[in-house]
Amino acid sequence: MAEECIFCRIIAGEIPADIVFQDEDFLAFRDIMPKAPTHVLIIPKTHITSVAELTEEQQRLAGRLIMIAKNLAKKEGIARKGYRLVVNCGPEGGQLVPHLHLHLLGGRQMDARLG
Repeated sequence: MAEECIFCRIIAGEIPADIVFQDEDFLAFRDIMPKAPTHVLIIPKTHITSVAELTEEQQRLAGRLIMIAKNLAKKEGIARKGYRLVVNCGPEGGQLVPHLHLHLLGGRQMDARLG
């Protein structure tokens, strides 16, 4: 656990969160400042700073991150109409918390412009 990482503190149970999924390796919870009616953050329980820090050995972890998002989209009722998955990397990429996380967004029409 990175002591100052807010997501690591959520994993440790030090900070409350509206958890929608949890297993041995991952935690998913609702974003406290949602950008869409459904806005869930999916994080590995292992502290990885960003996509840039992923190793070849962690390819399976990265794939599971996407599969969990797919399953949560179905559970949240947004799979049929569509949803967005976002991973920000580094400060210029918009990453605010230095812990790898995937945003699952849906429940409204998403703007097609990405930048």
